[in-house]
Amino acid sequence: MVLIVSMMHVHGKKVLPHALGGWGGGVWSILFFSQYRKNVYFCKMIFQNYEHPIIVAGPCSVESREQLRAVSLSLRNIRHLKLIRGGVWKPRTRPGGFEGLGEPALAWMEELQRELGIGYCCEVARPEQVELCLQHGIGTVWIGARTTANPFMVSELCAALRGSGVAVMVKNPVCPDVSLWLGALERLHEAGIDDVAAVHRGFSMYHNQGYRNAPLWELVMELRREAPGLPVLCDPSHIGGRRELVRPLCDTAQQMAFDGLMVEVHPHPDEAWTDAAQQITPADFAAIVESWPGATTAATTPQSEMLTPLRNQIDSVDREMMALLSQRMGLARQIAAVKRTEGIPVYQPQRWAAVLDKRLQQAEALGLDPSFTKDLLEKIHAESVRVQLNSSAD
Repeated sequence: MVLIVSMMHVHGKKVLPHALGGWGGGVWSILFFSQYRKNVYFCKMIFQNYEHPIIVAGPCSVESREQLRAVSLSLRNIRHLKLIRGGVWKPRTRPGGFEGLGEPALAWMEELQRELGIGYCCEVARPEQVELCLQHGIGTVWIGARTTANPFMVSELCAALRGSGVAVMVKNPVCPDVSLWLGALERLHEAGIDDVAAVHRGFSMYHNQGYRNAPLWELVMELRREAPGLPVLCDPSHIGGRRELVRPLCDTAQQMAFDGLMVEVHPHPDEAWTDAAQQITPADFAAIVESWPGATTAATTPQSEMLTPLRNQIDSVDREMMALLSQRMGLARQIAAVKRTEGIPVYQPQRWAAVLDKRLQQAEALGLDPSFTKDLLEKIHAESVRVQLNSSAD
C-alpha cells in the first residue's frame, strides 16, 4: 500500500484548495508502506504539476487481454498520452448485455503497465472495487456520472480511497447540477485526496441537442469559475455518442481551453462489445491529438493586443445592459403598484405572448439566435414577475 496523506493549511487552518485561488500548491505528502495492499504502480501526482494536454484514451470496455494489449501498443507512443482507460465494471442502463469482466481485466492492466510502462485507469463505484484496484496496482480511477450524482456513494468511495495515493477523475453528474460535481470534488479533498481532475462528459436532458449527452458548456465554465486551477478534461465520446462527432467536439474543447481529453479508442470500433458507435480507431485518435497545442494553458496563452480594444467595447456594452436591466426592473415595480391599485393580476399571459412574439421577430431581423433570445427574454420576464409579486406583497 502507498498511503499519501495530503493536507493544506493556511495559518494553521485546513482550507479547500479553491479558497486559495486554485487546486494544488502547498500540499505536503507522507508516504509509507503496508503489507495489505500493493504499491500503486504509477504513484506520482498525475494531475498536480501536470503539463498540457492531459490525454487519456482506451476502450470503453476491456474485452480480452489481446484487445487491451493491442490498443495499448497502438496508443503508447501517442504524444501527451498520460493514461490508458478501460471499463472493468460496466453495469448498463438495462440488464442483459455485457457488463464487464471485473478482476481479470485488472490483472491484465497490472501486467501490461509493468511490461509497457504505461499507467491504466478504470471506473469505480463501490468500495470493494477500489480495494481490487489497489490490490492490482491501479494508480488512477474515475468516478462515473451516475455515481457523482449520489453523495452517499461518493462518501463511501472517499472513505475507501482515503490514504491510497490514487489519483481520481470525477465525471460530471448525469443531471445538470454543478453543485453535485463540486460536492464530489470537495468530498475527495476532505478525505485528503488532492490529485484530482474533472471530466466533462455531457448531461442527460429531455432534448440533448443532437448529442448523446448535451454538452451545456456554460456549466463547465461555472465549474471552472468555482474551482480555478482544477484540471478539466473533455470526454467527447460520451457527449457525442457517434464517432463522427468526436473530432468536432475535440476541436470545440480546444477552443474552450480544456486541459485535455478522455476518448474511447478501440482497435476495431465496429466490433466493440459496448458503445461501438462512439469509439474511434487509434489512427483517428492520433490525428486528433496532433492537432492539439503543446504544453500550454489558458493562463499562459499569449493574448493578441487587438483583443484589448474589443474587450473594452464589450465591457462598455455590458455596463449599458446592466443599467438597462436595472431600469426595466424599476419599471416592473411601478407596474406592480398600478396593478395592485387596479386589482389586475401580475401575470398577463396574452400580453406576454404578444411581447415575446414581437421581440423574437426583432431578434431575427437583428441576426440573433432565436433559441438564445427566447431563453434570455423568458429569464427577464420571470424576474420581472418575481419583482412584481414581491412588490405586491410589501
